[in-house]
Amino acid sequence: MGKGKAQREVSAGGIIFRRSASSDRTVRFLLIRDSYRNWGFPKGHLEEDESPADAARRETEEETGLQELLVHGPIKVIDWYFRFHGRLIHKFCHFFLFESVSGEPAPQRDEGITEARWCTMEEALKDLSYDNARGVLRRAGEMARTLVASGAGRPRPRPDPIHPE
Repeated sequence: MGKGKAQREVSAGGIIFRRSASSDRTVRFLLIRDSYRNWGFPKGHLEEDESPADAARRETEEETGLQELLVHGPIKVIDWYFRFHGRLIHKFCHFFLFESVSGEPAPQRDEGITEARWCTMEEALKDLSYDNARGVLRRAGEMARTLVASGAGRPRPRPDPIHPE
C-alpha cells in the first residue's frame, strides 16, 4: 500500500469502566455496537480547535448517553490505514480512560450506535471487532485494576445538604 500519499485524520475516544458495587474489585467495560454490527468503543473526529481529551469526552458522552464521566488519563494512541472512497487514510485515534459511577447507557441511534453493554474484560476481548482495540483495552484494564486496587480515583460522594458531617 502506498503509505506516503495518505491523508491524515485524527480522532479521539474513550474506554469507560465501572467498578463493582461489591467488594470483589471487579470492573466492567462498556462496548458499543455500530451500524455495521461491529463492537468497539465510542470515538469520533476532533472539532476545530478541540483537544483530543475534550473530543474523547464529548464523543464518549454523546455516543453512550452517560454523563459525569471521570477522566483518569490517556491510554494510548493507535493508528491504522484504510481506504475510503478511493482515498488512502492514515487515522490516529487518542484513547482516554473514563469511569462511570451511575446511569444506564443510551446508544446514540442517530449516529448508528445500535447497542451498548457492560462486559467483563474477558467478554470484551472476545467480542471486540477490531484487533487494535484489544491492545487499548488491555492497557485500560491495567490502569483500571490499579485504580481499583489502590482505591484511587473514585469520585467523592457529594455532601448531603440535609445531614452534613
